[in-house]
Amino acid sequence: MWSLSVVLNPLLFLLLFGYCPSVTIRPKEGWQVYSSAQDADGRCICTVVAPEQNLCSRDAKGRQLRQLLEKVQNMSQSIEVLNLRTQRDFQYIMRMESQIKGLRSKFRQIESDRKTLVNKNFQELKGKMESLQPLIPVLEQYKTDAKLISQFKEEIRNLSGVLMGIQEEMGAYDYEELQQRVLNLENRLRNCMSKLTCGKLMKITGPLTVKTSGTRFGAWMTDPQASPKNNRVWYMDSYTNNKIVKEYKSIADFVAGVESRTYNLPFKWAGTNHVVYNGSLYYNKMQSNIIVRYSFETGRVVTQRALESAGFHNVYPYTWGGFSDIDLMADELGLWAVYATNQNAGNIVISQLNPDTLQILNTWNTEYSKRNAGESFMICGTLYITNSHLTGAKVYYAYSTKTSTYEYTDIPFHNQYFHLSMLDYNARDRTLYGWNNGHQVLFNVTLFHIIKTEDTS
Repeated sequence: MWSLSVVLNPLLFLLLFGYCPSVTIRPKEGWQVYSSAQDADGRCICTVVAPEQNLCSRDAKGRQLRQLLEKVQNMSQSIEVLNLRTQRDFQYIMRMESQIKGLRSKFRQIESDRKTLVNKNFQELKGKMESLQPLIPVLEQYKTDAKLISQFKEEIRNLSGVLMGIQEEMGAYDYEELQQRVLNLENRLRNCMSKLTCGKLMKITGPLTVKTSGTRFGAWMTDPQASPKNNRVWYMDSYTNNKIVKEYKSIADFVAGVESRTYNLPFKWAGTNHVVYNGSLYYNKMQSNIIVRYSFETGRVVTQRALESAGFHNVYPYTWGGFSDIDLMADELGLWAVYATNQNAGNIVISQLNPDTLQILNTWNTEYSKRNAGESFMICGTLYITNSHLTGAKVYYAYSTKTSTYEYTDIPFHNQYFHLSMLDYNARDRTLYGWNNGHQVLFNVTLFHIIKTEDTS
């Protein structure tokens, strides 16, 4: 057994759809190693990007090879047709050759006996000439076909040179064999990736702008508990006086503005810190500390419960205000509520909730002031808090519910549009969803993992 320390930076699978309105965003093809180094103990630390499955089939060189091969096959078929036609014409010409030889002997006979045989031979010669008339267009077609064959042969020679160049560039392996080797490697890496459940936040990159819409404040999200084929998007504009939730079947539909359904909630929401988890929307009821669970399947409120002692209605908001007192979020370990209470002197309180009943399962009191926090999000049971919602913001504080300890961090991120009113982690995508001054954006995260596996080298 050997120990491998890995910093996994999973590529955003949503980007495959190319959802930027003005630019088609496509992931780099293949597994990418961003950086590598050794820690103090000599363990390898590397940054790996996992591609969308089966991207090898869309490899650029593979496409070029297939296109060239198809072209060569089409040309080969055309040459085969021309070859059959020229063979047919050649047989016809051979028959004409014997007739021409017969004409020559007739001409010689006429030369020797002009007077007695002129009339008889003239009629016979006339008939022979008429039978040779069809030979003229055949010869013309034969010359045309011969020219086409010559052109095709030249093109095939050129294509053969290109194919040889690509083969040399790709290496000595047969393309199918090379593709199979890459797929086997992908499977091994994906098996390794499946062991990576939780990790420590190391870096935030991006953002990638998905869309520009709505007001300065709002929320958008996908369900981290949904199946890989379910990529529905929910959109909630503004932080108050609204209860309309828009649903889109995919990121592509979201970018195009093609709504699949609209939900009219029974209560207006407060803030922008809502979350969709396992088919239900969890949000803070306006002007209260009540959490509402709304089922998208039934279109009804399943349950609602007050978060005892939690401040609300801008008593303990984030630095930007907006009734952001109660922040609901989800990660690999479940559903969470982040808020502040008078009992904890306005500092942040973390509670893990039962997703079905909204009962509090456990609570942790931190020493970080809620009013000094720009935004926060949970990853693997650790709450990460930013020091601002404006330009220059960074992840400044992390509290682990596993160890009930905290640490100060220094993880910067690019606040591209200067004002963040939402920042939530999606465990399925391993991505941060953000609402950045009327822009819906995605941040990629780098997590640090230590995994143990068999040495199969």
